[in-house]
Amino acid sequence: MPLPAVEIKSLSKSYGSTKALNKINITINRGDFYGILGPNGAGKSPVIGIISSLVTISSGEVMVFGKNIQKNPEFAKKNIGLVPQEYNLNQFISIEETMINVGGYFGLNRKEAESRTNTLFNQLGIWDKRKNTPRELSGGMKRRLMIARAMIHKPNILILDEPTAGVDTELRLTMWDFFQEINDQGTTIILTTCLLYT
Repeated sequence: MPLPAVEIKSLSKSYGSTKALNKINITINRGDFYGILGPNGAGKSPVIGIISSLVTISSGEVMVFGKNIQKNPEFAKKNIGLVPQEYNLNQFISIEETMINVGGYFGLNRKEAESRTNTLFNQLGIWDKRKNTPRELSGGMKRRLMIARAMIHKPNILILDEPTAGVDTELRLTMWDFFQEINDQGTTIILTTCLLYT
């Protein structure tokens, strides 16, 4: 039986005297489209922050494809793509160069990064904007760029933090189609939201 994509065991996280997570256990199997649903303050962000190695663990263990993320942080980063809720984009270079730079961070050469960028930008409908900077894009276009950026290294796990926040209905449907397509191809998706989608 294959190892789970993500396995969380007795995970706790405290910020001073505030306990954000208290011994939670979650198993997410390979190929799952897994939703973490809860109101603001429920602890969704600490969970994805810890899986993505952006937040330290107070106690417990998180495994990605059977490897402890604290002992194997590079392995976890290679296998995970994160789309945060807040925009964190370089506003002064083209979105094409943004992608190529991120590809380099994950070990892609320029040709590989350009090829992957072309594919993702066409899939997400932002190819025509490739020479623009993020500050020239609409909110929906920025959201698509952040999804493309998270997918540049073909991660096996994609984490989406409120991916359709502030996105209009038409774009939301387009994004869901894209998420479903990559999930059907084997990418494990973890989505956090405070909303129920139907």
